[in-house]
Amino acid sequence: MDFELSEEHRMLKDLVRHFVDDELMPLEAGVLAREAAGQGLGIGLAEHKRIDEVSKSLGLWGLDAPVDVGGTDLPAVALIGVNEELGRTVTPYTLPPDSPNLRMLMATVTERQREAYLAPYVRGETVSAIGISEPGAGSDPAGMTTRAVRDGEDWVLNGRKIWISRADHADFTIVMALTDKEKRARGGISAFLVDKGTPGFNVLRRIPMIGGAATYEIALEDCRVEGWKLLGTEGQGFAPMQIRLGTRRLEMAAWSIGMAQRALDMMCTFAPLRVTFGQPLSERQAIQWWVADAATKIHATRLMTYDCAWKLDTGRDVRLEISMIKAFATEMAYEIVDHAMQAHGAMGMTKELPLQLMATKLRTMRIYDGPTEVHKWVVARNLLGAKR
Repeated sequence: MDFELSEEHRMLKDLVRHFVDDELMPLEAGVLAREAAGQGLGIGLAEHKRIDEVSKSLGLWGLDAPVDVGGTDLPAVALIGVNEELGRTVTPYTLPPDSPNLRMLMATVTERQREAYLAPYVRGETVSAIGISEPGAGSDPAGMTTRAVRDGEDWVLNGRKIWISRADHADFTIVMALTDKEKRARGGISAFLVDKGTPGFNVLRRIPMIGGAATYEIALEDCRVEGWKLLGTEGQGFAPMQIRLGTRRLEMAAWSIGMAQRALDMMCTFAPLRVTFGQPLSERQAIQWWVADAATKIHATRLMTYDCAWKLDTGRDVRLEISMIKAFATEMAYEIVDHAMQAHGAMGMTKELPLQLMATKLRTMRIYDGPTEVHKWVVARNLLGAKR
């Protein structure tokens, strides 16, 4: 078993590292100041445009997109290194296009949808969102109530969706809906492409989240969608949705590694400099153990994540591994960031250091795309079921 990245993928990881250090890290002071002033989490349109130009010139767009629509078609293993580096900074930036929705589109689009949706998305010309969760359904897709009913050649959607990122400005939203109330998650859930401005697609409210982020709640009120915008096969939307969720969970594991490594590096830099009661913090056993445990857990998580990505690239079923790393990586990083905040004392509680934004991001990551408890339940259910 080879534990080394190929030279090509290692060079890509190094390229992204330099991009993060040279372009994103210098923006952190502004990001922290805006968030502290209650202006949300972002970098401004002009700065975002400049960063887009830089990342595109470096060849960092469409890394896992199909070659025939302008992508590079890199494997999951390569993307772990990319996202680990992106996870080191609190400057919010996504290399176009966002991989989870991309992967769902790749698994389902027709030729017409490929030209109308996938290709512009890969080129960075459009922004997407996805509506899965509902006010009363939580993490259980079987509890979904949003309906899609045929009306001639079209579909008419009714229901509510919540916790949607970018719903206010996305060019299109993938909306999950029931097309068969009896079958539900076992053949009764379908996906639809709903364009911005479609009558009946109503953004109800912006929901402020911790760390300066925001999500949205939408209402679908007799929202008419043309028949050709059914994404994939009717009733078979659950499996492509899981591809989308699995992609995000792998990203989250890689981001967690990046954040944990940044927090560990900050502890190792600060601890020898801070003197308390005549000794540097680095001489305190509590700090030493935090550092040793952090290094060990980061190493273990990195190996677990690359193992999962490698198995995915070889066509294996990795649903169990994805649940393991989603739960383990986010909890691991949250603990290490918390220890780093504790080690920095009062300074660790300020909004002048990136640690507090890392902590809030990880706190939300422990919930979205399946809370830790659900993923542990999935793992245990599978293992106990196998034993039975």
